[in-house]
Amino acid sequence: MSDTRSPENPAPRSRPLGVPDIVFFIVAASAPLTVAAGGISTGYAVTGIEGIPLSYLVLAAVLIVFTAGYAAMSRHIANSGAFYAYIAHGLGRPAGVGASFVALVAYNAMQVGIYGMFGAASAQLCRTYFGLGVPWWAGVLAAVVVVGVLGVLRVDLNARVLAVLLILETAAVAVFDVAGLAAPGPGGVPSAGFAPSHLFVAGVGAVLCFGVASFVGFESAAIYGEECRDPKRTVARATYVAVSIIGVFYAVSAWAIAAAAGEGEVVAQARQHGPNLVFALGEARLGRIFTDVTTVLFVTSLFAALLSFHNAVARYLFALGREGVLPRGLSATTRAGAPRAGSLTQTAVAVVVLAVFAVTGRDPVLDLFTWLTNVGAAGVILLMALTSFAVVGYFRRDARGHSALQRLLAPGLAGLTLGGLFVLVLVNFDVMLGAGPGSPLRWILPGLILVAGLAGVAWGARLRAARPDVYAVIGRGAAAGD
Repeated sequence: MSDTRSPENPAPRSRPLGVPDIVFFIVAASAPLTVAAGGISTGYAVTGIEGIPLSYLVLAAVLIVFTAGYAAMSRHIANSGAFYAYIAHGLGRPAGVGASFVALVAYNAMQVGIYGMFGAASAQLCRTYFGLGVPWWAGVLAAVVVVGVLGVLRVDLNARVLAVLLILETAAVAVFDVAGLAAPGPGGVPSAGFAPSHLFVAGVGAVLCFGVASFVGFESAAIYGEECRDPKRTVARATYVAVSIIGVFYAVSAWAIAAAAGEGEVVAQARQHGPNLVFALGEARLGRIFTDVTTVLFVTSLFAALLSFHNAVARYLFALGREGVLPRGLSATTRAGAPRAGSLTQTAVAVVVLAVFAVTGRDPVLDLFTWLTNVGAAGVILLMALTSFAVVGYFRRDARGHSALQRLLAPGLAGLTLGGLFVLVLVNFDVMLGAGPGSPLRWILPGLILVAGLAGVAWGARLRAARPDVYAVIGRGAAAGD
């Protein structure tokens, strides 16, 4: 049973989420086992830089600075559109619509891209343990159905599913970390990983590019603001907790991988084993059972990320439909308050894009996963930079009880830093793709983000001229029908 919310009753009716629930959504989106097995190993292999553990602490510090202003704004604006609403209030409605288009491209790209890795990992699992030679897209189709069904159920049920998967995969990574540090390779536990001289060298931009992708999803707390029991406190607390956990946990994991590989050997071993590095080092210390368990958990880790990003896209579509920026039918929800139309739309988008990659014979990892997740990461960095400047704009005339640090200094510094990081991403995009500097993809793919943003700004301007009633309520969320 479902119904469509009218403008007079536009908000989800239940508020079942607390700080732990939101933290599960955030950390699940970052996929701890996926980062440990794929992201960290790939970072070592591609960049040849040993300071990756320190890079996670540096990025966490930058994002905590960002969170100071982000959290202050979350106390005054609870909107499923999150970045869209914040930027609309702080930088103007056309900019907000532009941000919403960027968010839709970025989060869809992340979600659909992860399906590629999920398909490859599930196919490998079937071959290894069941002797079944299934195509990568077969497992993806099954996952699309399950994610689609969960997407229209109660959001707290989603949180419980993610909690179980997250606890299991986090435990597996933690066990590896302890084993790697307790039984290091030749040379003992290395210190190079936390030495600035081993991070701030030529190629540091590529390291930060890989690292920031591991944090994507931390900013999604505000998306669930309307479904929190206490949005004025929950969003801020959950974001601070999640950023701290992600930064420290991944720094330790990167350090443990380097320790298990041996002094000065992590780059060479990462290039030899690729994403299998963690499994190979773990099996040598914990036995075959570790590889068997983590192989399964790797697939469930990817599934958890798929569900988390699916929920984020569905809520953006709900917010834009409710305010009339996109067709109002997208604001349809179930009786439990889940964004039914947004969820179904995201599922449809995923199916179409996946079908194109499958029919054209593209590689699910080298093409689908690599191309789209990097597009998604670039888009989120741009959104965070714009949101930081939006905080300054929002509190310019009225401090609303916040200190200068929260409303001016921290967001200003975060905006400049994240803006610089976005430029680094563009400059190093060929490295992230594994393509040559002359590849047109290095400009075409990030160009999707910029084109989406410009199209959104243009649409916002058109709404101002042609539909002033819609334009007037952009970013107002549940108050749009007041």
